[in-house]
Amino acid sequence: MSLYDEQLTRGAGARGSEAPGASTYEVVTEEDLLTIRHAVRSATVEAGFGLVDQTRIVTAASELARNAYIHGGGGSLTVELVRDGARTGLRLTMRDEGPGIPDLEAALTDGYTTGAGLGHGLGGARRLMHEFAVDSDAGEGTTVVATRWNGR
Repeated sequence: MSLYDEQLTRGAGARGSEAPGASTYEVVTEEDLLTIRHAVRSATVEAGFGLVDQTRIVTAASELARNAYIHGGGGSLTVELVRDGARTGLRLTMRDEGPGIPDLEAALTDGYTTGAGLGHGLGGARRLMHEFAVDSDAGEGTTVVATRWNGR
């Protein structure tokens, strides 16, 4: 099952490949969640995002990584600086090999939770980014690709 808010211009189908300049971080332990927050913050600064957009991207990355850690048994986050003509952006690709999301529409609804959380993770991450795509199949894991453009 797939959900596309906006057609991604490149990279959405490149499962397992890493573009030049991209960095990948494993999500295996709780400490990895903090490492990801710091790495993404650093990438947003390097990409020239303002403080508000930095916070949006770091929050989205944190939510996606936490979901992969809790629900997907861990995974990996690839952070990539992307260009589309004159604009630049930051693309986050979160992959896990967990059970998948059985009801994607419900999972993107505010308040929906399968655990003790508030149910803002996936839907909240979608609202914080300009482009957002989810690919999830039962028993095959989940891949989320989210991009925020600078100076849109």
